[in-house]
Amino acid sequence: MKKVALIFVMAIFAIACSNDDPQPTVLGCTDPSSLNYNPAATEDDGTCEYEILGCTDPTSSNYNPDANTDDGSCIYNKMVTFSFTQNWDGQSVMNTDFNTTTYTNAFGNSLKISKLRYLISRISLHKADGSTVDFEEYNLIDLTDPASLTLTPAIMATTGDYTGISFVYGFNETDNVSGAYSDLNTVNWNWPEMLGGGYHFMQMEGTYLDNTGTAQPYAYHNGTARVSDGVFEQNFLVFNLNQNFSINADATIEIKMNIAEWYKNPYTWDLNVFNTNLMMNYEAQKHMNENGPSVFSLGDITE
Repeated sequence: MKKVALIFVMAIFAIACSNDDPQPTVLGCTDPSSLNYNPAATEDDGTCEYEILGCTDPTSSNYNPDANTDDGSCIYNKMVTFSFTQNWDGQSVMNTDFNTTTYTNAFGNSLKISKLRYLISRISLHKADGSTVDFEEYNLIDLTDPASLTLTPAIMATTGDYTGISFVYGFNETDNVSGAYSDLNTVNWNWPEMLGGGYHFMQMEGTYLDNTGTAQPYAYHNGTARVSDGVFEQNFLVFNLNQNFSINADATIEIKMNIAEWYKNPYTWDLNVFNTNLMMNYEAQKHMNENGPSVFSLGDITE
């Protein structure tokens, strides 16, 4: 009887001891808000992982190596080419039109074009977020040189939404430094020091019919305006062409020059009055500047 009682007591003791044994530890992430929450874990081991939004594509320009969830924000570098085209109130103008095609300006002068060169600098693309893509190159467009009709800057643009472009017609005061550009020096693009120095903004030449119907030369040359001896006015123009567009691939952006606008809006140009020797003519230079703002517009943007 004592033996049975002893066995019973031992069994009760064993059960009690087993109830006191600690549960086995299961290590893992115990945070339910984590990506790797382990509901079976009894002790957090610091391995919890959380969602980090960002661009997960290493080939993008804004790759985030810490991101584990792509949020569609990846931005890529794309090549942009600017195409410069010329027209006369919508009629295409090319070097094949030189000395052959006749145009009529707002005043009624009949004229032909034999040369057209103009300078564009400081082109920038304006992004919807307020940032800009600024290109360093300038470009002398010469209708007799097909290579000059396009410009592909070394800096690439980024994908996304844009609100327009800006550029300087000619050089601004900082850039318009006499003799500073060897390529422009070699093509006789310099503006005389006595007239303010620097460089031409445009050279447009040809012939027009005077009041007797006789062909006469004109040289519509634009640059710094000379007020008087040693006194000059900067005559460049800054263009801001607002137009919403997106860049998702390599793109070509057309910049259009309507040549007819140089002869109107607001000054109606009479070639019988202003034809040659215009570089030193302050009044003529200021009329060119007045008429310039309506000359350029954005054309096709293709990818």
